[in-house]
Amino acid sequence: MVSGGGTNFQALIDAVESGAIEDARIVLAVSSRADAFALERAKAHGIPAFVAGRAEFPGEGERALAIAAALRGAGAELVVLAGYMSVLPPALVREFSGRIINVHPSLIPKYCGRGFYGMRVHRAVIEAGDAESGATVHFVDEGVDTGPIIIQERVPVPDGGADALAAKVLEAEHRILVKAVGMARPLLPQA
Repeated sequence: MVSGGGTNFQALIDAVESGAIEDARIVLAVSSRADAFALERAKAHGIPAFVAGRAEFPGEGERALAIAAALRGAGAELVVLAGYMSVLPPALVREFSGRIINVHPSLIPKYCGRGFYGMRVHRAVIEAGDAESGATVHFVDEGVDTGPIIIQERVPVPDGGADALAAKVLEAEHRILVKAVGMARPLLPQA
């Protein structure tokens, strides 16, 4: 599931295509925005896509049902939030409980929860004067960034402000998201 440029999505595509994530395939790209560049990445790799934004599905319940139906229809076993910038509705989280993971640009439990996303996280780290930040991949529960942590990677805060930090954390996100997918797959509930 994506919302923007899709660099984390591309890291997953590359890992699946190279065999770094064994015996896996990406069955669907779900985007919250019709103009997300991640959809171009999906198209370039022959991955079906589904847009489930507020324009297409104005109500949260309607959107959750549509996303769930699309995921079920594609046969999704693991749902990966790879830069998805919307909080999932509780009904969707419940349906795929234990099978949704998210990558977050901080060392949870710091700088997470409602209002902490994207550059807001990196600016908060800089403003606090922290010496390190990092990235976390965690299971998604009904809270915001509150599910069990799968993996984290620490990153020293570089000179250059929030933009430089964002670039370093994004590199870490790419690495740990690929690792986390490989780690999470054996933990999935058996059908």
